[in-house]
Amino acid sequence: MARGFHIGDMFHQAARRHGHVAVILDRPLDVATSEGTWHTYTSLAKIVDRLAAQLWTAGVRTGHQVAIHKADNVDIALLACAVSRIGAVPALLSPGLDPAVVDTLLTRLERPWLVTDQTKLSQLTDPTGRTRGVLSIPLVPAPSSTKVPRVRRGVRRPALITHSSGTTDVPKLAVHCAEALWNRLIPQKIMALPVRGETAALCMSFVHSRFYHALGVFLSGGSPLLLLVDHDPASVGPLLAQWRPGVVETHPNTFVLWEDLADADEAPLANVRCFGSTFDAIHPRTVQRLLGASRRSFPWLCQLYGQSETGPVAVRWFTRRGAARGNGRLVGFGIPGFTKIRVTDDSGRPCKPGDVGHIEARTRGRILTYQGAPERYAAQLNGEWWRMGDLGRRSRWGGLSLVDREIDRIDSVDSNLAVEDVLMSRLAELREIILIPGLTGTPVPVVCTRTGTALDLDRWRAATADLPQMAEPQQWAFDDLPRTSTWKIKRVTLAHMLAAESTVSNG
Repeated sequence: MARGFHIGDMFHQAARRHGHVAVILDRPLDVATSEGTWHTYTSLAKIVDRLAAQLWTAGVRTGHQVAIHKADNVDIALLACAVSRIGAVPALLSPGLDPAVVDTLLTRLERPWLVTDQTKLSQLTDPTGRTRGVLSIPLVPAPSSTKVPRVRRGVRRPALITHSSGTTDVPKLAVHCAEALWNRLIPQKIMALPVRGETAALCMSFVHSRFYHALGVFLSGGSPLLLLVDHDPASVGPLLAQWRPGVVETHPNTFVLWEDLADADEAPLANVRCFGSTFDAIHPRTVQRLLGASRRSFPWLCQLYGQSETGPVAVRWFTRRGAARGNGRLVGFGIPGFTKIRVTDDSGRPCKPGDVGHIEARTRGRILTYQGAPERYAAQLNGEWWRMGDLGRRSRWGGLSLVDREIDRIDSVDSNLAVEDVLMSRLAELREIILIPGLTGTPVPVVCTRTGTALDLDRWRAATADLPQMAEPQQWAFDDLPRTSTWKIKRVTLAHMLAAESTVSNG
């Protein structure tokens, strides 16, 4: 019989086995502001039940779609679990989305309910014309007599809707089912066995499917949890120093920011045994800094490569020794028994080892469809294989190296990402560098320094002397870069912004 991962049950299942285990937040829940930042598995399961009752009282029913779009906080996940618990389908819309994009995504859903807050609601255009109704945070309390059914829909029915990163255009709505979520969860549980029960600190997008798998892994193992909203090292550092997590996971661009914690007072990363990185490839310099900060005997960094539509399809582990000589573009190998990966040419035929082509994956964790855009979903399929939208190459032994996103390819550069890795390693003052196609064809480097100070152009020229020709660097503040909910840089949007600036400056 097919198995399913039903997110509406995970806190309750964990509470039955490990109810007293602590869950520490860095800010109170917006749906339970008076209950502070110290919780347990049991108390969070009770909040999920309370939210489910409030949603049911408001009129949400099994099979309804419920869009959740509110200020960033852990209660996004609790609301998603509550929606799932009554058999409705949570659709998670990032707090960072432009209101016009949210308006568009609401029209792709099937007359959803909208759970939001007053600030987000005020930014939207006529949401009542696109939804069954609007429920504002905090939700209206349910009568104590309310009886709420616990519903598990079929494992191949829609169970969760998340959106793609939207690095190129309006995000696509990915429809997950419980069976596919289960097929993603099991290999991740197996990989996490060495750190079972360790305190886990998670600072991740609460609207991304990866967060729910991370919860599923660590709740089942009885790990104390530290769930963080604020990415600022000044806020994160003291909490990590206090709780000494053995596992830390966040976005790769956040890990770059957390390099500062490697030398921080009280050694907040000293007890970390495993760093987890998903969402995007991670710079070798960052891996070295993180692993060097741990005082555990054999720390490692686990990198998962995949996307919202597939879940992880390749895995790689870095150790201290391997990180020092590692190739940051190598994203790993297929997950035995769960995923297969290949590289194909433009006609869809497999490439020879070493040749650059389109990365494709075959996995039982693939989504059902794109909500409101099934034709776009079908266009990504090559038989049973899913085209990832990335260019890469495979070694003779099957290792997959990521070269570039297909849409970001620059003809004069073998790999934008490889050049960026080199410069991040050579210039410790960089927080980010992105190569963007210039109007004349010459790549334009957009750089951000860690402290915001001006880039030393002499150091820059020395660092780039043996690299492909580039235009003069454009320095930006990191907070001004267009980013997704997982802190990926929206390269296409950035290219348009640079082109617009160039047009204005040229009169």
